[in-house]
Order: sequence, then structure tokens, then C-alpha cells
Amino acid sequence: MKRFSIKLLFVATAFLAFSCSTTKKASKSKTSASASAKAPSKKPGKNDPQPYSKVITKDAKSDAGLFTVHQVDESFFYEIPDSLFEREMLMVTRIAKTASGLGFGGGKQNEQVLRWQKKGNKVILRVVSYNVVAADSLPVHEAVVNSNFEPVLFTFPVKAIGKDSTSTVIDASPLFEKDVKALGLPQFRRSGYKVSRMESDKSFIESIKSYPHNIEARHVKTYAAGNPPSNSSTGTISLEINNSMILLPDNPMKRRYFDERVGWFTSTQTDYGLGDQRSKTLEYLDRWRLEVKDEDIEKFKRGELVVPKKQIVYYIDRATPVKWRKYIKQGIEDWQVAFEAAGFKEAIIAKDPPSVEEDPEWSPEDVRYSVVRYLASPIPNANGPHVSDPRTGEILESDINWYHNVMSLLRGWFFVQTAAINPDAQSPEFRDEVMGRLIRFVSAHEVGHTLGLPHNMGSSVAYPVEKLRDAEFTQKYGTAPSIMDYARFNYVAQPGDEGVALMPNIGVYDKYAIEWGYRPILDKTAEEEKPILNSWITKHAGDPMYRFGHQQVGDIHDPSSQTEDLGDDAMLASEYGIKNLKRIVPNLITWTTEAGEDYDDLQEMYGHVVSQFNRYMGHVSNNIGGVYEHYKTAEQDGVVYTAVPKDHQKRAMKFIQENLFDTPDWLIDKNIFDRIEYSGSVDRVRGIQVRTLNNIMSLGKMQRLTEAETYNGNNAYSLTDMMKDMRSGIWSELRTGRKIDTYRRNLQRAHIDRLGYLMTADSQRKAPDFGGYQKSTAVNTSQSDIRAVVRAELKSLRSQLRSARGADEMSRIHIADALERIDAILNPNG
Repeated sequence: MKRFSIKLLFVATAFLAFSCSTTKKASKSKTSASASAKAPSKKPGKNDPQPYSKVITKDAKSDAGLFTVHQVDESFFYEIPDSLFEREMLMVTRIAKTASGLGFGGGKQNEQVLRWQKKGNKVILRVVSYNVVAADSLPVHEAVVNSNFEPVLFTFPVKAIGKDSTSTVIDASPLFEKDVKALGLPQFRRSGYKVSRMESDKSFIESIKSYPHNIEARHVKTYAAGNPPSNSSTGTISLEINNSMILLPDNPMKRRYFDERVGWFTSTQTDYGLGDQRSKTLEYLDRWRLEVKDEDIEKFKRGELVVPKKQIVYYIDRATPVKWRKYIKQGIEDWQVAFEAAGFKEAIIAKDPPSVEEDPEWSPEDVRYSVVRYLASPIPNANGPHVSDPRTGEILESDINWYHNVMSLLRGWFFVQTAAINPDAQSPEFRDEVMGRLIRFVSAHEVGHTLGLPHNMGSSVAYPVEKLRDAEFTQKYGTAPSIMDYARFNYVAQPGDEGVALMPNIGVYDKYAIEWGYRPILDKTAEEEKPILNSWITKHAGDPMYRFGHQQVGDIHDPSSQTEDLGDDAMLASEYGIKNLKRIVPNLITWTTEAGEDYDDLQEMYGHVVSQFNRYMGHVSNNIGGVYEHYKTAEQDGVVYTAVPKDHQKRAMKFIQENLFDTPDWLIDKNIFDRIEYSGSVDRVRGIQVRTLNNIMSLGKMQRLTEAETYNGNNAYSLTDMMKDMRSGIWSELRTGRKIDTYRRNLQRAHIDRLGYLMTADSQRKAPDFGGYQKSTAVNTSQSDIRAVVRAELKSLRSQLRSARGADEMSRIHIADALERIDAILNPNG
């Protein structure tokens, strides 16, 4: 949904009857005049406009707004002011309500710019693209127009002309009753659910409401599906779609161009009219329109803080429980300090909405209002989407979705990361003040997204691990320089570190990023701003407090930009974290149970302990085959990509061997298992070990190890070094003659299975870089060194197994089985 401030007023005027006949000339004969009078008038054709009163009957329910929407029986008519033809509007398609497995309420499905046009007795709805542009004053503009024809989304016959002849009436019902794919379930979801058709008899319009700057249409769509994610007995999927159509500003905002050294959500265009020898992709920030009032310009130039022309205002949903409202508001207004760095005071404020009695027309669906919407949903999450003008990046509105069960997630995180040192977290339920502080933290994080800031996962690495145990330092700087990192809570702090801060606040990076994106640069064009913006970045070059690092999905290549981590040394931070988990496990039963209650809380919190331990293993293992990424431009010293040092990678391997591959006995607590499950404890440990093993021996990491050795020689941690270290640790019993226990046997089989997979694994392409989020290293498995090294490892392991003597019967059986498994891999045809 998008919003902005221009208000449209529609004034109803009296219907004026008029005649199209002209005055007869005096010279005309009476006979011809009489004949003319007797000639029958032309009857309106079937598709010709009808009288207004015949279409919009007296029983119509009318809703004035951007268009006046009339409901007549089951049909919905749009009365479009002629002044809005050719104006551009943004259509945002979201899921409003859904069944299990079908996305989530509020999830955006599509977004496109539309233009309404009138052609004779038809109204045409076109899709407008701003992906390719050129200034209309340039000769190339004609070529761009010719290759960027606006497709027709829908056509409507004109049903009537408005009473004052300045508006046009159409029946809009078919737009939402038919299967218009751009306004319904997107194709990628249809493919996944094997949708064959829309079932019209089970699809209908729920409501269409008009507001001054937007129209909200809700319609239920039912599709025949061969693979529905839930309710499979029906053979269908049903969901309620919300289409929000917003009038784009008549006066577009000035752009600010993007720089990858500062994280930001952006919009893009390909411009053919820049005079370069090729087309160029322009990327500009998604941001609110914050401008200095004319009367405050001199104050602003003197460095005084000023209130912007239009503040960013968030309303708290009426459905939000009263006791949590103040904390959500605090999280919103915490960002005021960041906007002060940009020259504004009170730039962002939180308000309660008017009561029904004060304003019965107030609605969170009105695009003029940004709302924190409280949703009674089991989803343990919150999210802060926004809608922006694709022409300029101006954020028009944002509704933060706050799902009730986010408190369950907060409780789990806070417990597992701080309970070892924090009495406030050592109970089944937190006091309201404690939960309120956590809500405030999440509120501030989500608001950051609505201001244009993505996750900055490279932030937390700025702090030395030991500083996170320092009360003075953490009280000043929090647990990370940015609240947009996933630096949740301080799992590094140990008992005795009194007064240490447990979570991040609006930090150094957040203030810097907001200043960089929002401080007005007066009397400069967007192009003229660029060198100034560059100077603001280079001023802090090399300072980790001001670094931006993308959130990574899939193959994690940069270990200094990970989710949920803390500090500059994953091994040391994880060592502290595991010490705290070891303190929590013996107290779990006491801290999570109450008389008369079952063991559900115990099971949930033990699950959080396992998940947290698994995170530590990920943080450490991603250093192996890792490459640091520090964005720079050509005038800056140093390189962008640097392989993780050899000694650091060897430390990571040693840590994994000692803390995970050597069975983590502290995690295996029979007193807990006897209360929460009848089986599963052995497989749980196996699962963590296998995930970490496969992560280290992934194609991308192995290829990067090969490349690093190629470039850096003996200074690199080579692929053969890594494989030998892996085998030496996992199969240490073959050297010592010790008994191989159940957990180790599972791990060793997983090692053989992974080697077997690598012998036949398909090649891997380099993935497209979706804004830095998802990357993958290209690997040709047939022609790279990987299979050769794996084959050598299998032969070395086979040789060791042949010489081994098991300490007990099960160990001997396991060794014999391992030999047969290896033979089957090396000689698949017998």
C-alpha cells in the first residue's frame, strides 16, 4: 500500500439536462422542419453509455474517495473523475487472509504502476513500466517508448457519464471477479500448488472501499489445485487478496542515488539517455519525503534542528493490547535521535488513532495513515514492509505487521541467550516490564526497515568480543553499532559481568545511515549530491563501526557478516556462549516448570538451547573457505575481497572438532529427555553434526579453498589440508583404538555419505546477485579438483580402516560396514 498527503475533494453537482440539437435556421422550410421533428431519435446501442440514474440507482451504496465507488446489488461501479485519466497509480497486491501453508497475511505478491485511459466508449487500464527510461527531450526517447509499449491489463465499457459530465462510470466488478493474474495469486505460487484454473463459483468480491488517495479492494479467490499445501481433501486453495491502488504524487520527490557501502532498500531504472556508451542502471533510495520548511531554511543552514514539513507518523492499531502500546511507541520514537543527526527534530512520532466516536471514518486501510497493525496470529514474527514510488523511491506508506506470537520468539531468544547471567530471564513467564523492553527493541528494528534500512549483518563484528563483557562499553554502545543487525542479546557476557548491556540500541551506524540518506542537501540535483555523499562515506572509511554487510542466504561466503552473531571472533564468542548454555541446561527443569503444569515449556526451551548451539557451529564453520567482503570505490585503498587467514580457518576446524564432533555430552541430559520425549535424543545430536559437516564440505567452500591456494600458495588453508584435518578429527578412534560410541558412529557414516555425494554431485552455477543477498560459487564438479581430492580421501580412509582394530564388537561391526560403504562408492558397478 502507498500513501501521500494530497487530499482530493469531490463535489456533487446538480444534473443539467441539455440538448445536442442546434437552433434551426429561419430559411429552413416548414416541411423540412416538420419532417425533422417526426424523424425518430437514435436508440442507445447495447454498449453505449446509459443514463446515469439507470446505472447508479437510488438504492446504490456510494463511497466517495479517489474514485467514488458505488455498490448496486452485487456489482461495484467506479466513477472515475476525468481529471484522473492518464494519472499514474500504484497497485500493490497482498495476501489479506490465507490458509495454512499459503504465505502469510500481509505478504506482498505483486506491485505495478497502472494508468487509466479513456478511449471513446471504453476505459482502458494499462500497466506502466519505469524499468527503462530516457528523458523525453532526447531523440532516444522515441526508441524507448517504441520498445516499452504499455500492455493492456483490462478494458471496460463506459456504463454512464457522471451527473456533471466530469466523470465516467464503469463496472469494475469483472476486474476482481475474473482471474486477472497480476491482481491475484502469482505464477510462481500457482506452479508450486499445481493450480489449473480459478473456480468462479467459489470466488467473489468481499468489499471495495474508497479513500481520498487510495482504493482498497478485497476479493476471495478459489483455485483448483493439484498440490494444495493444506485442506487437500477439497482439491482447492482459497485466499483473500487485497489490492491497494494508490495515486502517485503529482510532484515527484528528488531522488538520492544508492551506494553499496551504505545499506538501503532501493528502486532501479535502466536509463538510455545519460550520454554513456551503454545503457546504465540507476539505483536510488527508498525513503520518506523529509523536507525543510521554507521559513526554517536559514536555521537548518546554521545547524539548528528543525521540524520537517511533514513528519513520519505511526499510529498504533486499536487492537493492540493497552499494556504493550507504550513500548511499541518508544521503539518508534527511538529513531528520533538518528534523525537529529540528519538535522531534524521530531521527525518521527507515534500516536494513538482517534476513537470510533472521534472519527468513525478513520481506517488503517486509508493510505494517509501508517499503522502498526496488531494481528492475532500464531506466526512468531513481526515485519516492516513499505511501499515506494517507483519513479523516485519516495516511501508513500508503511504498515508494520505485529504478530501476537512474536512474544513467544522473544522469550525464547532472551532466555537462551541471557538466562545464565540474568535473573529476569529465569522463569516461564517474564514480567511485563521485561517483555515490554523486548517489544521496544523489536519495534525499533522493524521501524528501521520502514525507514529504508535493510539488515546490516556486518555490524556486530565491529566490537572486540571482550568488550561485550564490559559494562561501561556496552551501556554506551549496545551489543552492536546497528539495531538492524541480528545481534539479539548478549550471550557473550559471563556471570560476574554486572551491569553489562544485553541488547542493541539505535547505534552509531544507524545514526550515520539515516544522516546519509535523509539529510537534505539544499540547492543540489541528485547528480550533484553524489560527490558530497561519497565524502560522507570516505570520512569513516576503515572504521568497522560504519561498515555495512549484507544479510547472506544460502552459501555463506563472508563470515564477518552473519546473522545472530556477536563480536569479531566467532570462536571466542561461541566459547563464551557454550559456557552459558552449559550453565542453563542443569537449571532448565527448575527455570521452566511450575506445579500443576506440564513440560511444554521445558521442551520449548531445550529446543532453543539446541538451536543456539547450532548457530554457534554455523558462525564458526563459515570461517572455513570464507572470504571477507568490504565494499570500496576506486579511490579507496585496499581490496574488496580477502580470504580468511589460514590460522583462523584452522582454529575454526579445531573448535568444531572439539565442541561438536567430539560428542557434546553436556547437551545430553537424561533428566530432561525423560520428561519431554520417548525417543529422538541421539538423532538430534546427529542432525547438528551432519549440518555442520555438510556446510564445511559444501561445493562453494571447497572451491574457494582451491582458489585461495592457487592465489596464495602455502599461505592458504588448502582443500587437502581441510580434508585431512576433517578426517583426522572425525576418525580419531582409528589411531587410538578407543571404543566408537553411537554418536561418533553416526558422524563417521555421515562423513562417508558426504564423500559419496561429492563423487557424483552436479555442477553448480554462479547464482545471480540479488542485491548482495544470495551468492554461490560456480563449481564444475567433473573438472575441478574436488572429486580427485575426495577420491584420495576415500582411499586414505579405507587404508586406515583396514588397519584398525575395533575396541568392542559394535566398533568392529561399524568398521567393517564403513569399508563396504567406501568400496561401493569407489566401485559402484561392483
